[in-house]
Amino acid sequence: MDFGKIFPASRFLRNGSQSLLVILLSAMAALLLLASTPAAKTAATTPTFYRDVLPILQQHCQMCHRQGEIAPMPLVSYEQTRHWADAIREKVSTKKMPPWFADPAYGSFSDDPSLTPQQIATLSAWADAHAPAGDPHDAPPAPHWAQGWNISQPDVIVQMPKRVSIPVHGDVEYTYEIVPTGFSEDKWVQMSEVKPSSREHVHHAVVYIRPPDSEWLRSAPLGVPFTASSLQDEKLRREAHATTSDMLLVYAPGSSPDRWPDGMAKFVPAHSDLVFQMHYTTNGHAATDQTSVGIVFARQPPKQRVFTLQLANDHDVIPIPAGVENYRVEVHGTLPNDATLLSFFPHMHLRGKRFEYNIIHPDRGVETLLRVNYSFYWQLSYRLAEPRVLKAGTELQAVAWYDNSRNNRHNPDPASPVEWGDQTYNEMMVGFFDVAVPANTDKWHFFIRQQDHSGRQEDAH
Repeated sequence: MDFGKIFPASRFLRNGSQSLLVILLSAMAALLLLASTPAAKTAATTPTFYRDVLPILQQHCQMCHRQGEIAPMPLVSYEQTRHWADAIREKVSTKKMPPWFADPAYGSFSDDPSLTPQQIATLSAWADAHAPAGDPHDAPPAPHWAQGWNISQPDVIVQMPKRVSIPVHGDVEYTYEIVPTGFSEDKWVQMSEVKPSSREHVHHAVVYIRPPDSEWLRSAPLGVPFTASSLQDEKLRREAHATTSDMLLVYAPGSSPDRWPDGMAKFVPAHSDLVFQMHYTTNGHAATDQTSVGIVFARQPPKQRVFTLQLANDHDVIPIPAGVENYRVEVHGTLPNDATLLSFFPHMHLRGKRFEYNIIHPDRGVETLLRVNYSFYWQLSYRLAEPRVLKAGTELQAVAWYDNSRNNRHNPDPASPVEWGDQTYNEMMVGFFDVAVPANTDKWHFFIRQQDHSGRQEDAH
């Protein structure tokens, strides 16, 4: 629009300041008219990468979608992201990404990465508009990621000393490596993360804390991989399959690192060992793995110590029948002492369908704390938005359902019953959960049950 044609200069010169006011008001009206046109409205409302999309990616996606992490492609720069615009729209609109499997009817969780309806609409509109870049100056500051880690830069990295060879095919027995920490003083661990070097071969990993006074696997070799069957002593072979040692953390596909709130931490006594229990699966390609765990220490002694406990069915006497869609298993237990419930981590294998944690109240009423539509390939932690104080004697229940039918697309053999065992084609049922107790409480004392006023010990389940 040519403003010179609307307001000739000769008129302005003739009428002086009054004409100037008319000109300015008329120009403002013209600008408002332009802004109200469909083209202007579209330009103002169309999402752009730097202004609208990148903040969502930074908050909800880049933990996995960046170089060296588990996702197949990074979504950090515009050039990396624009080619995936249509795929992003499909994944977020169907709520397949970010992965989250908690039933929203039960509980509220601080680590829920789910997008809001408005964020889903923004990503969809951006893809529909052919993924415009926008102004790079609109980009928010890039988040700081520790190179190779999803926690802060570790204070200590403890690595298995020897690589483990993984064959092309066949079953791989649980593999252990015992690694001295070298800690000359007690340590409190605020954050920790397991980092396999061959992530695609790791079914799960558990890192145990073995204090210096523990006799568990005491005669087993240090710093070299071994399996239960490779041990000559029958007692040692049995010990490889069961322990009361506390866990530093658990890793499975899709799982997140441990980050404990301020004032809470895991305890590692001076001169402890870390025992890596590795479950590898074969996939047609030979590999080696040398898993590490990154550790960030608490900056000051915490008020509460975190324990990882479990409700587990170690061996169901009846195999899951072939073709059954809803095979149900439940486990009960009571808390021996007061504790603050922090988080959950359910674990099953390929037939896993649903998992829930409940409180059974004295009147036998059931309060569901978490219900998960289970995915073996995304085994997530679920951290309560508000930690729950539980009194001694509280009865907890874990319930799992399995789909051994042809409707389960991950089922390796729907025509056969499924036995309980370690391998992926077997089944397992473990309901890990984390609790906080006073910092001066050790695990043995925590499991000494209180007596009620009559002097009777509470029942253990």
